[in-house]
Amino acid sequence: MKYYIIAGEASGDLHGSNLIQALKKDDLKAEFRCWGGDLMEEQGAVIVKHYRDLAFMGFLEVVANLRTILRNLSFCKQDILDWKPDAIILIDYPGFNLRIAEFGKKADIKIIYYISPQIWAWKESRINRIKRDVDKMFVILPFEKEFYHQRGMEVEFVGHPLIDAIGNRKWAEDDWEKKNGIPEGKKLIALLPGSRKQEIETMLPIMLSATDNLDQFHFILAVAPSQPLEIYREIIGSRKDITLIQNQTYAILSKSSAALVTSGTATLETALFGVPEVVCYKGNVLSYWIARQLVKVKYISLVNLVMDQEIVKELIQDELNPKNLQSELMKLFTGDSRQTMLRSFESLKIKLGGQGASNNTSNLIVNYLKKVI
Repeated sequence: MKYYIIAGEASGDLHGSNLIQALKKDDLKAEFRCWGGDLMEEQGAVIVKHYRDLAFMGFLEVVANLRTILRNLSFCKQDILDWKPDAIILIDYPGFNLRIAEFGKKADIKIIYYISPQIWAWKESRINRIKRDVDKMFVILPFEKEFYHQRGMEVEFVGHPLIDAIGNRKWAEDDWEKKNGIPEGKKLIALLPGSRKQEIETMLPIMLSATDNLDQFHFILAVAPSQPLEIYREIIGSRKDITLIQNQTYAILSKSSAALVTSGTATLETALFGVPEVVCYKGNVLSYWIARQLVKVKYISLVNLVMDQEIVKELIQDELNPKNLQSELMKLFTGDSRQTMLRSFESLKIKLGGQGASNNTSNLIVNYLKKVI
């Protein structure tokens, strides 16, 4: 069968690549045409558009790039018609993907949504469009199944694909630090300022200010694969206590004792590696104000949302300043805070359903399509 997959962010590229790998085993004649990134391409997919050209963060940023977004939508619709897929698989990215779902449904193409839009956080009214346009929905957070059930839609909880993506494998060699020029004898702290240029330019200077003069640590900055090193170097300047490493976030986390993490999927990845963390978020003032009027959840990090309590500290907007950030970072190395957080991370893994999300989803997709096509 022919699968047209759309992912608009780095996390979608990761989960999409693992799903493609599983689908190739369940459907030996599978063909893939995708909006995604390097990981999906490595699995043999033809990449139509790279996610680095698609990710716009915040209300004002979306408005400013509206012409580009509409042009991408038009191009995507025509590309789908020209390729004639058996199914469209949408991965999160709701602003774009729900429009494609409506278009694909009218074109009589089966619509599969893998990784639900976070309508439980905001824009719950999107449930009506999802019911109308989506044939099968696969969710990865345990509370989402009940959320949809209460609103008259049955979905499948398949487990969280990050557990498979991370697994139990060894992400860094024993001499990884030496190979990357990291000094011996110091605890390593990961800095994860996000994957979008605008996130990095906002978050990284705050992280740097909070970590200045902490001589007992060495800092490893995770460079997003979609961004050039020059962006980071311009912000870091002459600091010698920071090592930049590109496209090795999991290796960095596997070696780190703590992390400062921009809100997003990385907060969950960090927890699944068992790395105590502080979650950071700061955005455009107007965009944030608008979001606060609309968002209905108590927390911004997936760790706290899944556990339904504050497991990791969240510093948001004005609370995110160098003094607070350094204070919360130091707490990760003192008292009972560290062990309490690590115990909670183990409970988190159990709640997320264990291993097998990609294989579960692939099997359900292939069996469903065999029945309806």
